[in-house]
This record gives sequence, C-alpha cells and structure tokens, in this order.
Amino acid sequence: MTGVASTSETTVTPRTYLFALTDGGGTVPPELGVARRLVDRGHRVTVLADESLADQVRNTGAMFVPCLWSPAEAFRDYELRTPTSLARGIADYMFTGPAPAQARDTTAALDAVRPDLLVTSSFALGAMIAAEAYGCPFDVLLPNSYPLPATGMPPFGSGLSPVHGPLGRLRDETMTALGARMIDRYALEKINAVRADYGLGPVAHMWDQIHHARRQLVLTSRAFDFPATLPHNARYVGPILDDPAWAAEEEWAAPAGDNPLVLVAMSSTFQNQADCLQRVVDALGSLPVRGLVTTGPTVPADALRAPANVTVVDSAPHREVMRHASLVVTHGGHGTVIKALAAGLPLVILHHGRDQADNAARVTARGAGVAVSRRAPAQRIARGVTTVLGTDDYRKAAEALGQAIRHDAAGTTLMDELETLIPAPGRTTPSGS
Repeated sequence: MTGVASTSETTVTPRTYLFALTDGGGTVPPELGVARRLVDRGHRVTVLADESLADQVRNTGAMFVPCLWSPAEAFRDYELRTPTSLARGIADYMFTGPAPAQARDTTAALDAVRPDLLVTSSFALGAMIAAEAYGCPFDVLLPNSYPLPATGMPPFGSGLSPVHGPLGRLRDETMTALGARMIDRYALEKINAVRADYGLGPVAHMWDQIHHARRQLVLTSRAFDFPATLPHNARYVGPILDDPAWAAEEEWAAPAGDNPLVLVAMSSTFQNQADCLQRVVDALGSLPVRGLVTTGPTVPADALRAPANVTVVDSAPHREVMRHASLVVTHGGHGTVIKALAAGLPLVILHHGRDQADNAARVTARGAGVAVSRRAPAQRIARGVTTVLGTDDYRKAAEALGQAIRHDAAGTTLMDELETLIPAPGRTTPSGS
C-alpha cells in the first residue's frame, strides 16, 4: 500500500502495525476492535494470535498469523480459593508460561512484518520483551479500568472504593505491595530469565515490563474509572463498544408482553456460572418482567430451566437488545458493564472474579446499580432487580455516566495515540532468537 488513506475528517499516512494478542475471552472484542479501526483507516495490520481467533481476526480485515503459545486447557481460576494460589495460577498460566513462546513467535513476526509499532495484550509479556530487544516500540492494551498499581487507585481485584486520607493511603499501599510481592514471587524470576535470553537487563517488578511500553492504552472512560495518578505513559483512550463475535450476528426476538425487558449477560469464558445463571432465571421468573438470557459460548441454553416470561438463548446482539431493555444483570465484565452504561442502563452485578468486583465498585459508587453475591438465592437476586427497576435514581445515574462513556467511545484519542508519528527504530537481532 502506498500514498495516503483518507477519512471524512483527516488524512493519515498508512503505517504498519503488528498485534500480539492473547485469547482473554472478554478482552478479545475490544482488542480486535482496535485492529479493525486501524484497518478502516487504511493501515496495514497483522495480528499474531491463537488459531481460535483466526476467523475473528480476518473479519477485521487484518492479516492473521497463528502463534504457538496458547495453553491446551482453559484457566480454571474459579477453582483457586486462596490469594496465594490465585497469584501463582495467574503468573504461571497468563504471564510466565507463555512468555518464551510469545517472545519467539513475536520475534519471527517482527522480522517478517517489520512494523512501525507493536500492539500487545496486557498478558503478552513475552511479546513485549521481544519488541524491546528488537528495538520496536510497543503499546499495551488495557481493556478495563487501570489494573496496575497507581497512587489513589484501590488495589486491582479488591472490589474496594477509594478511601481518602492517611488510612486510605496505608490500606492501598499495604494491599498493593502484598499483591505485587505475591505476583513477583511466582513470575519475576521467570520473566527476567526470558529478558536475559534476549539480552535485556532484569526488571525490579513484573509490572515494570508493562511500564516499558511507549503507551499504556486504557480502553475505558476516565469517567468510569476511579481518579488516580497514572504513569506518564498511560492514556485513557475511551472504550470499544463492539459486541463479541459470538453475539454480534444472531437474530433475536423480545419476549412477548409490555413488562420491562431485563437482559442477562454473563461471561464469555467459563467461570462455573451455570448455577448462578439458573438462580437469575428463577429470580426473573418470580417478577413482572420479561427476561432475555444469553448464556454465551460456554453454557448451552438448554442447560437452564426457563419459566414462560424468560427466554434463554445462546446469544443475541447485546447492543441491539440494550436499545429495548430497562436493566442488565451481569457478572460484571468490563465489556458488558461499559456497554450497558453507554446505553443508559442500570445494572445488577453478580461478580465472579478477575476485574469484576472492581467494575461493580465503580458502578455502585456512582449509584448506577447494585451488587449482589453470585451465591445469593433467587429471592435475593429478585430483590436487587426490583430495587433497581423501581428506583429511577439508578437509571438517571447510569444515563449520566453513559453520556461521558459515549463521548469517549466516539472520540479520536485512541487513533491519535496510535497514529502519532513513530520514529523508525533501530533494528537489532536479539540473542534469544
């Protein structure tokens, strides 16, 4: 491709981008949404990813290159009961286990594509190491609230809201330091071994590898996240509101009647959520509402018993359904939460793990919904639904937050950051290649 690519607003010089993505379930739609937007603006985009994402990548218009780093089995984090076991599991499965293969595959792709910029998932530390050794600048995509330690930000995964003053700072510093030590205990030595293989010096903490990025691109709205002092290279660039591939193309029909429509949308990946889904269905069955439950790709729709006022389907286009809904019941994944708020819809969140308690804290702190235990009985879930539907303040708060989210999603900050002039880097041959 030569010359320039035109858009209705600007003229951009085509550049070459390489993406190194991990299959993180709910992180895939926003990350591929970034790739699609670059393709639409006339750039050359290649995506290095697991074979399971091949069709989704090609549907963006990008070139797909298969990687060899994906594990054979899904991460069963819902079986890990202690902070220590969870830290070890996250380190082994997401960060250190794939890192050597990520570095090898990414180095080969860098040689073949010779991009102006590498864009990686936040878990792809091996790809970041390869880029750093190669002399190629890299950006990291963070498709949630800001997850790394930052002054003023409650510890990631804690589900806590900010507490101001000395006691709040002490709480955050203590919990953040403890979490960093646990991750470093299981990951730091292995990550530094990969760095050494590629001729790079050690990092003091595992998170420092992400801090070496040219940009940390936070794919959410600043209005959604809690205020904090972020690193100099972190940027809020607005959310990507694309539906996941499994939900985007399906036809759907609203259940009959005039009662409020409640959309139930749980995780794209398996989090042992079938029992929780059944209790949500039972709760809706006891209320004067119409329920539409999307089970996603990991729970078959026929596994649930549904009353007459609840329709259970494998999938439906969430953004379209939300135009007709009055409430969203969800596990609290960032993608579903941010799309519901963008549609002006309040939420009932039954968070399961990962970043979901943090998203629930942000929703409840703004008065845009309630959090209910994922183990709550159907009667308790029904009370949560009744409370939110019966109190207009929740809808007003969701709409107010949604206005800011829609503004950020429609903005140009993401493309401005990615299309910023990138100096041609020097090329080196890493010793680990």
